[in-house]
Amino acid sequence: MKTVYTNCRICTANCGTKVTVDDNRVINIEPDKENAYSWRDFCRKGQTAHESLQHPYRLTSPMRRDGDKYVEATWEEAITDIARRMLTIREQYGPDAIAMYVGNPAYYASANAFFATALLDGIGTHNRFGATSLDTNNWHRVNQELYGSPILGLLPDVDECKCFLLIGMNPAASGLGWGWTVPNGWRRVLAAQANGADLIIVDPQRTASAEKATTHLAVRPRGDWALLLGLLKVVFENGWEDQQACALLKDLDVIRKLAADADLEDLAIHCGLESDVIKDVARRFALAETAYCETHTGVSQHPTGTIGEWFQHLLNLVTGRIDKPGGKRFERGYVDAVALWERLSPAQEIVTRVRGLPATAGYFPAAELINEIVVPGDGQVRALIMNAGNPVVSAPGGNQLDAALESLDLLVAVDILQRESHRHAHWLIPDTHFLEREDLFTLISQFQDMPFVQYARQAVEPNPNVREAWRFFTDLALAMKAPLFGKRGFNTVVKASRVVAKLLGRPLLEFNPRWLFRALVVSGRRIKWKAILSHEHGWMYGQKEYGHFVSKGLKTPDGLVHAAPSVFVAEARRLLALPPVDDATDTFILIGLRHSHTMNTWLSDLPGIRRKKKYNDAEIHPADAERLGVDTGDLVRVASRVGSIELAASVTDRVRQGTVVIEQGWGSRVFDPKGTSEAVSFGVNRNVLVDAADLDPLSQMPALNSQKVTIERVESASVSSGDRATPDVTQHPNSIPAS
Repeated sequence: MKTVYTNCRICTANCGTKVTVDDNRVINIEPDKENAYSWRDFCRKGQTAHESLQHPYRLTSPMRRDGDKYVEATWEEAITDIARRMLTIREQYGPDAIAMYVGNPAYYASANAFFATALLDGIGTHNRFGATSLDTNNWHRVNQELYGSPILGLLPDVDECKCFLLIGMNPAASGLGWGWTVPNGWRRVLAAQANGADLIIVDPQRTASAEKATTHLAVRPRGDWALLLGLLKVVFENGWEDQQACALLKDLDVIRKLAADADLEDLAIHCGLESDVIKDVARRFALAETAYCETHTGVSQHPTGTIGEWFQHLLNLVTGRIDKPGGKRFERGYVDAVALWERLSPAQEIVTRVRGLPATAGYFPAAELINEIVVPGDGQVRALIMNAGNPVVSAPGGNQLDAALESLDLLVAVDILQRESHRHAHWLIPDTHFLEREDLFTLISQFQDMPFVQYARQAVEPNPNVREAWRFFTDLALAMKAPLFGKRGFNTVVKASRVVAKLLGRPLLEFNPRWLFRALVVSGRRIKWKAILSHEHGWMYGQKEYGHFVSKGLKTPDGLVHAAPSVFVAEARRLLALPPVDDATDTFILIGLRHSHTMNTWLSDLPGIRRKKKYNDAEIHPADAERLGVDTGDLVRVASRVGSIELAASVTDRVRQGTVVIEQGWGSRVFDPKGTSEAVSFGVNRNVLVDAADLDPLSQMPALNSQKVTIERVESASVSSGDRATPDVTQHPNSIPAS
């Protein structure tokens, strides 16, 4: 029996964990309360993470498709066959015929992220699709345009804040983190509120967070941008801007004119709130001693998400809330994460082949993967590496994407389990679980609200026939003679290190991720490598600082914030010219719901997550339910232009009239690759309802939180209730034809 102190690598919270191991088997995971920083957001996903580690369907060797089943193969067979087929495809159709989809787990495995890029650079393909396009693309685009970098992090200074304006987020369930870490953030917000801070929550639902708010504003979905522009208008009209802060903003006069030209009453209609409410919130925010505004997925997952994110940044900038106590600050970290991201995801001045959509933060939108696979022509994707991703469930248009994946000449799935998006894979490549590897998550160095670092230790040894994904990508590049990172000589270094390690019998001399981790720490010149390793519970290596935003964060050539990008201004004026919102009684707006244990598809298909509830339902307002003749428990059909699902209704006044709330992260099967047992699944995939063609024109974010749908009653509760807890796993959750 041994105890390993490490951290969870499911999300950016990176909660410190205490892992109990017996005979190389994890028997318990609990929060490490000796960790000085990150354990207080510990959730059920972290607590049950070892269920996937020890899952009966766990991939424990490479597996090759043989007809309708999979058979085990050696690593040499897998790499040789995949390399041969990829080389043939590249020779016949060009490098862009090979693509990769990068899922969330890959972003939380540093070596995976480094060497996935290294492989793609070596192949020469531009076709890189990422999960960031499903939740944070608008943030990346706004950061790039305003600050000159797609990942410049401005972190909330929670403990000093006197007025919180939180829009499209439910921190009681998902915490305050998004692309950053604010441990115990929600409890800290509530502590500040208990000491007199103003807490304003903007959300169409009366969530657990909204229940605690000083003021809850049930905004109209897709209307957040109008609320934020209204707030800016009131600030300008009353002279509440911070003149010193405004001196840093280039083209602020363009923003003033945009706000002046907008009619407050029209904005109120767009956002579904009274104009007096907008004035009141603007006054409270602008005149507060300290304040910050934040927007999350409730804003980003709309076709208006980039404009909403832009106005949020402007509100903070104009009122002087940047790089000051109680506002939002830049953390310089121990590694230059901005430069590191640019190495992993270099800006691409190219567009997608079919619709001409640009890359954001180095990746094309997941929503466009369907077209790039199925539409014939030069550069058509014919081979895809699915790198720890499940876009059939997490992305829009799951029905169409599933069919597209089936048409590929080569689909390689790299994961620990065979999930919904892998059912057509030609090869299943086993990856390690995060508890089976060590890591230093350098990418979040500048995204933690305190200077903190922890080396994540390996808790258990993997199966001898399981390799880390970085090793697979490296071996595949060597077999293809593709120069890693697109640099001549790197392959030679890797091969030479392997020869030396074998000759001397010293495995650690072989090239491994520690080489990179150590080099990155040394390059930061702030902390020592040995000091990191000596703190098993993590290390708070400094104090919170202010004043680094301009000197170390801002990356624009002129050193100014580019407040009014012309494409943003044009899109805002287009939105202002739209007619008043049509509240049609025959359609609803589909929005999402987040819980700490189910907020993404990753690990949400494990039994430990679903012990209390084994299905998701459709929450609708009592007035809508009465009109539809629906009661709680009735089976309803929710349909859009591209798909339909059937699930139980839940009637509640927590939702805004005219909306339907269905939780994401359900409906993904886990398969037994040997074909001896039935697939395991819980609930239905609501993202089959989302149209992949309805995107934010600026960031290509899909309408995961604002899809128009219809609802009809199918069966009464007395007929349908018996089947809900045990979903039918024999039916593909994405096989319902488009309506």
